[in-house]
Amino acid sequence: QGQISHRDSLPGLNVGPRTRVQAGTLPKPTAWAEPGSVIPWGSSVTIWCQGALGAKEFRLDRKGILGSWDRRKPLEPGNKAKFSIPHMTERTAGGYFCYYLSPAGWSESSDPLELVVTGMYDAPSLSAQPSPVVASGEKVSFSCSSHFTGGAFHLLKDRGADQPIHMDSRINYGRWPAQAQALFPVGPVNTSHGGTYRCYGSSSSNPNVWSHPSKPLPLKVTGMYEKPSLSAQPGPSVSRGENVTLQCRSETSLDNFHLHKVGSPAPPRHLRLGDTAAPSQANFRISPVTSAHGGTYRCYSSRGTSPYLLSHASDPLQLVVSGERPQSLGENSTCPASHYTQEYTMGNVTRMGVAGLILVVLGMLLFEAWHSQRRTHSAARTGTQRHPTIKVEP
Repeated sequence: QGQISHRDSLPGLNVGPRTRVQAGTLPKPTAWAEPGSVIPWGSSVTIWCQGALGAKEFRLDRKGILGSWDRRKPLEPGNKAKFSIPHMTERTAGGYFCYYLSPAGWSESSDPLELVVTGMYDAPSLSAQPSPVVASGEKVSFSCSSHFTGGAFHLLKDRGADQPIHMDSRINYGRWPAQAQALFPVGPVNTSHGGTYRCYGSSSSNPNVWSHPSKPLPLKVTGMYEKPSLSAQPGPSVSRGENVTLQCRSETSLDNFHLHKVGSPAPPRHLRLGDTAAPSQANFRISPVTSAHGGTYRCYSSRGTSPYLLSHASDPLQLVVSGERPQSLGENSTCPASHYTQEYTMGNVTRMGVAGLILVVLGMLLFEAWHSQRRTHSAARTGTQRHPTIKVEP
């Protein structure tokens, strides 16, 4: 930090130097951060302040801090200065303002520059509803949620020029444990919305201290090129455990292909071809097939230079997955799942019947043994009564 002066401002107030000239006389300075205003904990950041040519000095103030936070002489050609923070922490997060000193006096302050430190809490989860693949002109909502309740969520686009979108969280009691959640509506979608998004969470007590980022979520916008065709080899009906290949074919010279399962929140599978000659085709192999692979698929094509802008969707392809692959039949044979269900039920009935018969027989044997023992004891008592002891008296 540079010199600190206690004569020019009060805690929590954005008050410029006493020699500030009347607002509007000097151009308002501009403050920005490189590489950005959202910085991982421990990383470095540079704050730039640019004013009018001929500035003699630049000053950086922090919101809520008494006096000047740092002062710098201008760099050539004399209209800007840089302030460095070598290690970003929660102590350096917050709002910053800059001024410059000219022969006419001090300028007014720049607009506030909010620096955020990330990595202080667990990462939230991010999803797109109804899907991360959306047609141009339609709408989509980003859902950011976390077990860390309270505070707000923040949505950012990677390498985007727009500022983060902030939304207060709401508690979702429909899930256990309860989660904090925020929905970010976007749309109608256009080409500028395509890209990779992440979200963060923060507490209400310290809005400039954020969590780790969510996993990246790519948003792909469709409707840019002619639709490709989608087919399944050897066919759209397949048994569990077998293999199937979904083929996406384009008649135009596009080198990227995307396979998406309709209704899935997961991003599309992506393949890039080395050859861009038309026609082009990508093979998406599914091996081995499980019941989770069943459903409706569409594919898209795109250019490698614009990976988030896709063609129109192919016609839908329904992939039907039947029961387990038979072991004693041919590779291409299939048996309905109902056949296995019926066979399994009959086997259970037979086994239960045999077990019941064994229990009945055991019960009869036990009863016979008990009854025989009882007859023996009864006979012994009867014999004792028929031959009583005679006492002989002298």
